[in-house]
Amino acid sequence: MKRYRHYDRGTAIVLAAFGSVIEQAMYRALVRDVERRFPEADVYLSFSSRMVLKALNHEKAEYRNLPQVLADVDLMGYKRIVVASVNLFPTDEHEVLLKIVEGFRTFSMAHIRATRAILHKTKETSLSLKGLNDAITQPDQANLYIIHGVPVLDRAGLASVSYAEGLLERLSSGNYTASLEGAYPWYVVKESLIEKMKQGGVEKVQVIPMLLVSGNHYRKDMAEITEELSEHFDARIVPSQSASDRFNLIELESIREMIFGNIADEMAKMGCDGFSE
Repeated sequence: MKRYRHYDRGTAIVLAAFGSVIEQAMYRALVRDVERRFPEADVYLSFSSRMVLKALNHEKAEYRNLPQVLADVDLMGYKRIVVASVNLFPTDEHEVLLKIVEGFRTFSMAHIRATRAILHKTKETSLSLKGLNDAITQPDQANLYIIHGVPVLDRAGLASVSYAEGLLERLSSGNYTASLEGAYPWYVVKESLIEKMKQGGVEKVQVIPMLLVSGNHYRKDMAEITEELSEHFDARIVPSQSASDRFNLIELESIREMIFGNIADEMAKMGCDGFSE
């Protein structure tokens, strides 16, 4: 077709993330890691949060949402585009991503594929969560995992969230879970959880934010939860597992490897040599 002659560039990878006002540097670091892992491709970054985009662009930063980045990449003439879902669970944000990609497929001549969300394969998810639990667990300390959660109960991806919660609780009798705004929210279950911890003889508790990038949730919600726990226990937020000051799942090697693996899977489906792992 005549239009196809304008698609003369190779492969683009678009990292589609929610975004963060205070932790955007972590996404930039992820871009650099993806560039190193897939040197034959050009890598771009998009944010979906309108609030984050407005705040960052007010500071003269140049961040765009997924439709804008896909339009730019299509105009540049890439033959192959992989949209990498930088979403922990396949819930709302991931579903919107899939709809955007499907929309672009109706008119773009490029071969566009979207990856799955990060926690979608049972084996990799199980090993990653077990590795995290093993790394942070202390013999005399309980773990309270706080998942962001989904605010409605009929959304796609809830099975992934429920599995993560269930597995974490099964890994140790000293593990507890709650959410910020999903099923079993902290503001509803905190009294029963605290009572359960007391009955179990807990004296120390660490709060683990199950968030890719903690951002404002770390500063506000995790701090408030830790303060409430401090009225009953020796409580703290889990120390960072990297060089940064705060704990963020996106910095864990196992999480990054799942992102890389998801990209490699879609590259292989496109028939790109050297991308299959």
